Amino acid sequence: MLKYLFYLLVFPGFLFASVFGLIVGWIERKVSARVQFRVGPPFFQNFYDVFKLWGKEIILIRNSPYFIFIIAPIIAFASVIMTTTIIGMSFFYHVGIGGDLIFIIYLMFIYSVCLILGSSSTGNVYSSIGAGREMKMLISDELAFVMVILVPIIQAGYKIDLTQILAYQNANGMIIGTASGIIAFIVGILCLQAKMGMVPFDIAEAETEIVGGPLMEYSGPLLAFWKLAHYMMYVFLPMLLVILFWGGISFASFGTIMAGIGKYLLIVVVMILIRNTNPRVRIDSAINFFWKWASPLALIAVILAIIGV
Repeated sequence: MLKYLFYLLVFPGFLFASVFGLIVGWIERKVSARVQFRVGPPFFQNFYDVFKLWGKEIILIRNSPYFIFIIAPIIAFASVIMTTTIIGMSFFYHVGIGGDLIFIIYLMFIYSVCLILGSSSTGNVYSSIGAGREMKMLISDELAFVMVILVPIIQAGYKIDLTQILAYQNANGMIIGTASGIIAFIVGILCLQAKMGMVPFDIAEAETEIVGGPLMEYSGPLLAFWKLAHYMMYVFLPMLLVILFWGGISFASFGTIMAGIGKYLLIVVVMILIRNTNPRVRIDSAINFFWKWASPLALIAVILAIIGV
């Protein structure tokens, strides 16, 4: 029991994911600044921002359902911690639970639903628009994301456990080395971009258009929950792709450890570069992209995986 509490609260769960996520968030801000010929924030800026929010008051909206407004970010944050713990256990310890991929899909779905419910409860026009956009993005990218996950499941012999997928890759080579794996991996990065609400798919928040959208009315510790959950996604989402397609990380030697870290950082850097080299797309363009291009490509990857390519 104590071991699993350690996994959940310390490593690779809450404490590790929070600290490491804030650091990766700083890397993202620093790289973005360099791309734009700016200096960027100091190392501890993200920590300062979150701690500042914890010390501020929560402003509630008159005549709004307070319970939904308050409980939504807490449940969303809890789902992110659970997701990080499950993926981190497979990534670092090669330990999993039965059917953990199905569990992960549901937990990530819960986060998006909580964001929609929390923002809809405010009654703010901009928040409602953001909630509607988040709902449309969820409907758009979820199918492609699920089919991306299906590719390693099929190639590993229809195994839905991360540890079994890792074992298959250790015995047969990395899934990214196959045609279906390459296609699914590329689509997967774009899905992660949408899941995290990063440019060009930051349509739900769109600060220059709808002033933060779903998060507009949040303040204090509740806003800190949303911000910290977003940074924690920088930890477990790239890790998930590394496990599914790149064989995870091996602690057999210093070289294999650095190789695993390099895989993770490469995905993060690619996501940051996509964020800084593309404009925000409209919601209808994002829907068309995922339904007309990303989902069919993911379907092709699934078909290729079924026939063993």
